[in-house]
Amino acid sequence: MRGEYKVPGGKLVAVDLEVQNDRLVDVSVSGDFFLEPEEALLDVNAALTGLSVDASVDQLTSSISGAVGPDTAFIGFTPEAVGIAVRRALGKATGWHDHTFDVIGPVTMDPAMHVALDEVIGREVAEGTRPATFRIWDWDSPLVVIGSFQSYVNEIDAEGAAKHGIDVVRRVSGGGAMFMEPGNCITYSLVVPGSLVEGLSFERSYSFLDDWVIEALAEVGVRAHFVPLNDIASDQGKIGGAAQKRFAGGSVLHHVTMAYDIDADKMTEVLRIGREKMSDKGTRSANKRVDPMRSQTGLTREAILDSFLETFRRRYATNESEYTEAELAEAKRRVDEKFSTSEWTHRVP
Repeated sequence: MRGEYKVPGGKLVAVDLEVQNDRLVDVSVSGDFFLEPEEALLDVNAALTGLSVDASVDQLTSSISGAVGPDTAFIGFTPEAVGIAVRRALGKATGWHDHTFDVIGPVTMDPAMHVALDEVIGREVAEGTRPATFRIWDWDSPLVVIGSFQSYVNEIDAEGAAKHGIDVVRRVSGGGAMFMEPGNCITYSLVVPGSLVEGLSFERSYSFLDDWVIEALAEVGVRAHFVPLNDIASDQGKIGGAAQKRFAGGSVLHHVTMAYDIDADKMTEVLRIGREKMSDKGTRSANKRVDPMRSQTGLTREAILDSFLETFRRRYATNESEYTEAELAEAKRRVDEKFSTSEWTHRVP
């Protein structure tokens, strides 16, 4: 059995092993990483030999860490990365290339429908009725989408929202507010089985699931990098941010919004962006936080979306897909009965 795991920004770890009586045997760790002293590789192999096939990534990591000396240096990888590769070898964790992704290009609709579709598709992937899915949002009206745990009154200036005719919907994932007008952002959702992020901490899963978009941004001329916990930035500043939701059935929703061409003055009239949050970003005004992709790429939003789709299709196995009538009907029901209700929108006052 063989499992591989590529550390985001790091090296490839491979593990070959056999199983006897539900225990790991003949374990051999390899890869293009660096390890000092080199003899520590024998300790890593020995630490894994004899462990149960049901050992978690945390248990595998702990066994490796306890077996090596205090001066052992893991360079370009970690004991956790080895644990993930072991779980993949056993078929208990999956990699990108173990999945064929449904890809749904931009479909213009009420933005609240996209919020609801995140929940609908998230539950379908958890139930196994839809495979891992990558989809791009497009919308025909303005909306502020607040995070699941944000306070409505702290985030939204009701007078400003009314002045500009902008509604507010609360989404199922955490994170910050998304100021969305037609054509001003680039937003996509990626829903994957939990096995794809098996063994990854919540923090590390963000960079892992965003790894492909760093390449996609480079393709359109943006030198981007990941900024923990959940931001994507270029040399000129923040581009966008990600949010996640883990569904009880085992799927993970990971969606990203990037600024394309935002009316920052209007945004600051609608959103209450606190001084503490701004100081944490090292800026004094919200306008300076917005770094539109239009100015960095010189491309239309449509051209960027096309390039993103091309990059995703090139990297992974994909099938072209679309929303089913049943999905759209269920999303509409959830908009009416949940996402458009005051009880949900104001559940955190």
